[in-house]
Amino acid sequence: MAGKEADMDNQEVRQQVARAEALLAEVESLSDIRAKSVAIQTVQTLFDLYGEGLARLLERCVRLGDSSLLPSLLDDELIAHLLLMHGLHPVDLETRVQQALDEVRPYLQRHAGSVELLGLEAGVARLRLLGNCQGCPSSATTLKMTVERAIQKAAPDLLGIETVDGDAPPVATTMAFIPICDLVELESTREND
Repeated sequence: MAGKEADMDNQEVRQQVARAEALLAEVESLSDIRAKSVAIQTVQTLFDLYGEGLARLLERCVRLGDSSLLPSLLDDELIAHLLLMHGLHPVDLETRVQQALDEVRPYLQRHAGSVELLGLEAGVARLRLLGNCQGCPSSATTLKMTVERAIQKAAPDLLGIETVDGDAPPVATTMAFIPICDLVELESTREND
């Protein structure tokens, strides 16, 4: 395994994530309560072990003091998402949302628009469209296809996005990221009821 190169591109990783979600849904639907409990405990134990491994890896990266290593790791979509799932991502939610907006601003500015983060509340980002983009029919499409995609990539743990466009009422979009540990906790809660 020493020196092994990554085998999957991001698309293949997304397919594996979808497969894992489908398998977890199958586990959830098991009628045999004992089998279901063992399966969930097995997944939780593996999740905890991998989380500990990631925590140790991050700790060593920080200890080595290589300033380029951590940003390089965080640029990898899979690694960043795994760190989020384990509560280990070193960059807070607001900073990640702001970085995503900074990435898309040049594109929006080429279309005489911009976006402003008004704040985060209860895991929901409030955004305001600015400039000529405000009120135009394509602003919703621009937001959906550009801003939301960038935010979802940088902050899949965000629960939703609410946009404010001039005097119009806010428009909300919900996100779909749920860490596996939350699903396991939910299942444990259900079993104890």
